[in-house]
Amino acid sequence: MEATTETKKISYEEFLDQYGEEGAYAEWVDGDVIMAPPVSERHQDIGRFILNILSFYVESRVPGKVFYAPYQMRLEFSSREPDVFFVAASHLDRVKDNYLDGPADMVVEIISKESQNRDRGDKFFEYESAGIPEYWLIDPIRNQAEFYRLDAQNHYCYVTLDADGAFHSEAVPGFWLKVSWVWQEPLHSIWNVLREWRLL
Repeated sequence: MEATTETKKISYEEFLDQYGEEGAYAEWVDGDVIMAPPVSERHQDIGRFILNILSFYVESRVPGKVFYAPYQMRLEFSSREPDVFFVAASHLDRVKDNYLDGPADMVVEIISKESQNRDRGDKFFEYESAGIPEYWLIDPIRNQAEFYRLDAQNHYCYVTLDADGAFHSEAVPGFWLKVSWVWQEPLHSIWNVLREWRLL
């Protein structure tokens, strides 16, 4: 099932009134409301894995907060629901009751069949334009992960993995993710991750 777009344009305030309840998976783009279909079990599993390890790391090592869908991130002309995102302590003043009023410091989108064009197209350019420092694209369809970071010209540049196949974040200082963890079945336990991080 593909995402559907409501035909009548509404303001962001109307959007929050109508779709702001917990559990409503909807995004607002320049007056249009985009309803997202349910995601797959694998999408959920990968999202939960990234959320769990990132949350543990942030809570124990980095000032800030981790959020997950359906919490909204309000940008200039859109309001998106990233699967997972991080807000540094210096930007926690942007946190409102049911949305983040401005860009996050790092965003993770997990690609599904119906979201490929949005995640690689519209959202890529929206997040770049909004100045979100890091954008992670996790693609369970192809078992492929892509990581982008803003350069000096505020354009996203592809970030290569290290020799061990790990991505090292700058937005979340000290955090690193070995991409092979994401594709394991069953997924790596958080205890195994902590051992590899040498935190146990």
